[in-house]
Amino acid sequence: MKFIDEIDIKGKKVLFRFDFNVPLDDNSNIADDTRIRSVLPTINYALDENAKIIIISHLGRPKGEVVKRLSLAPVTKRLSRLLGKEVQMAADCIGDGVKGMISEMEQGDVLLLENLRFHPGETSNSDVFARELAGYADVYIDDAFGNAHRSHASNVGITRFVKECGAGFLMKKELNYFSKALEKPTRPLVAIVGGSKVSGKCEAIEHLIRKVDKMVIGGGMAFTFLKAWGHEVGKSLVEDDLLDTAREIIKTAKKLGVKFYLPVDCVIAEGMDAEAETKIVPIQEINPHWIGLDIGPATITLFSETLSNAKTIIWNGPMGVFEKDAFSRGTTALARSVASSYALTIVGGGDTDVAIHRAGESDNISYISTGGGAFLELMEGKELPAVAALEECGKAEV
Repeated sequence: MKFIDEIDIKGKKVLFRFDFNVPLDDNSNIADDTRIRSVLPTINYALDENAKIIIISHLGRPKGEVVKRLSLAPVTKRLSRLLGKEVQMAADCIGDGVKGMISEMEQGDVLLLENLRFHPGETSNSDVFARELAGYADVYIDDAFGNAHRSHASNVGITRFVKECGAGFLMKKELNYFSKALEKPTRPLVAIVGGSKVSGKCEAIEHLIRKVDKMVIGGGMAFTFLKAWGHEVGKSLVEDDLLDTAREIIKTAKKLGVKFYLPVDCVIAEGMDAEAETKIVPIQEINPHWIGLDIGPATITLFSETLSNAKTIIWNGPMGVFEKDAFSRGTTALARSVASSYALTIVGGGDTDVAIHRAGESDNISYISTGGGAFLELMEGKELPAVAALEECGKAEV
C-alpha cells in the first residue's frame, strides 16, 4: 500500500475520501470537529503540491435519501475556516453538475461534494456509483480510517476503477500506532476493555487475551464475567448466553499466564435515574435488587496499580454509565491513571474518546483513534476492508 507522499500528485486532480461524520447539535452546528482537524495534514500536503482537491464523505445514516439536516454544508463552512481559504461545495456527489464544477477547478482549489449516503449506491458498494466517483480524478486517496471497516463504494469499490490510489497521513498514523501496540509492543502490554456488553467485544477480548500481559475488564460487561465467576450481581447487566464464553476467557487467561482483572467493588443504585440512592459496596455485597453502574474506589486503585509498570496500554470502553455524573468517577479516574502513565497509550472508541476529553486528559494520551468500529475490528485481529482494497489497488479493471 502506498501513502500520499509516495505518489506524484503535483498539479493533479486528487479525490480524497475523508470521514467527516461529525456530531451535530440540534441546530446542525458541528459539536466536535476532531475528525476534520485530523486530516488537515493530508489536505495541506496536497495544497503544497498544487493539487486540485476533491473531497467525498458521508454524514449520518440517511439510508439512500436526501436528508437536509445531514448535509455536509456545516463541514464546508468549518473546513474553510480551518484551512483559511474558501472551500466550494457541490449540491450532489454525482451528476453533470459535479463534473462541471470539477472541470472548472484550478490548482489549489478545494471542492467538497455532498453526502455520499444520499445515494443507496454508496452503502451497497455499487460498481456504477463507484465508477462515477473514480472518474473525477487522477489519483484516489483514502484517509477515512473511521469508515475503513465498511465495504462501501467510496472506499472499497472505487479502488477497482482508479489508476492510482493510496492512503493519507491519518490512515498511516492509525495503522502505525496500532502496529506498535499489538504487533511489536513494548511490554508489559495492558488492554483495558469496558462498555456495556460482552457480545459487542467478545471477539476483541478473545483475540487480545493471546497478545497481552494483563487484561482489565470494566463497565457493564464486567458483570457477565463476575456472574460467570460465581458472584451475585443483582439486576446488573448480564448476558447469560455468554457466561460459558466468559468462563473460557478466564480459563484461557490463566492457561496463558495473563493477569486478568475484574472489579472488586462497584457503585450500585436502585435504578438508572441520577436521583436514585447509590452505595459503594464490595462485589460480594451487591444487593440482589440493585444495579451496578460504575467501578468503586478500591477498583480504581487496583486498576491504577495494574497500569503502574505498563509500557503499552490500549483502552476501549468506559468503566460505567459515565454519561451520568453519579456514575462517571470510575471512568474519569481511570482516564487520569492512563494519562499519567509512562506507557505508550492508545485509546479508541467514541465513548472512551469523550471520557478522555471530559477528564481533560486528551493532551496526555499518546494517540486517540478517530475510528470506533475500525478500531474494534483491529482489536479483533481482522483486516479492514478499505485497507485491503488499497493494497489490491491497480490490480483490477480500470
